[in-house]
Amino acid sequence: MKHVLFLCLLAAVAAVSFKNPTVPPKGWISLFDGKSLDNWKASEHPSTFSLADGAIVVHGDRAHLFYEGPVQNHNFKNFELKVKVKTTKGSNSGIFIHTAYQETGWPDKGYEIQVNNSHTDWRRTGSLYAIEDVKEVYVKDDEWYTEYIKVEGKHITIKINDKTVVDYNEPEGVEKLEGRATKHLSSGTFALQGHDPNSKVYFKEVMVRPLP
Repeated sequence: MKHVLFLCLLAAVAAVSFKNPTVPPKGWISLFDGKSLDNWKASEHPSTFSLADGAIVVHGDRAHLFYEGPVQNHNFKNFELKVKVKTTKGSNSGIFIHTAYQETGWPDKGYEIQVNNSHTDWRRTGSLYAIEDVKEVYVKDDEWYTEYIKVEGKHITIKINDKTVVDYNEPEGVEKLEGRATKHLSSGTFALQGHDPNSKVYFKEVMVRPLP
């Protein structure tokens, strides 16, 4: 009887997980509820960001959507971040880390992790933009894939569908290099990029796991 009850319990848990695919696994925290842009703040052109079928749709003039919510007081240092992403043909976008809200322009602070499978920019999905770039295309447009970013100390790991595409150790003193005064690891929030009106990209299941 106990064995039967145990099996029933497992089935119930599986059913709940199936019905609620956005429920984060243990240790992970969801930053996007799939229903609203609560806890997120858009710059310059807020209309670039909308919602459809549980996803954030990014389509419009240049803008960035910054996480401004209560998790870690939107200030992350060491973490794992994973996001479900879908690109469309010719589109460009990005995920910023260790950044901060700014009203206009491309974010000055932190790093951009590229989202681009077929745009004219040769830096492809998974690139640590202009630092350690990826030329290969690992995923197709119009298909959901997982973009994973881990920061631990001075080490950045980027994976596309569990394949490591960037394994970067930031050198000491990089902030002293030309153009790198704010483009280095420190701490900060995340942002999703609206690149241009011809780009349309989808994001969902934005989840973080803070690390010590």
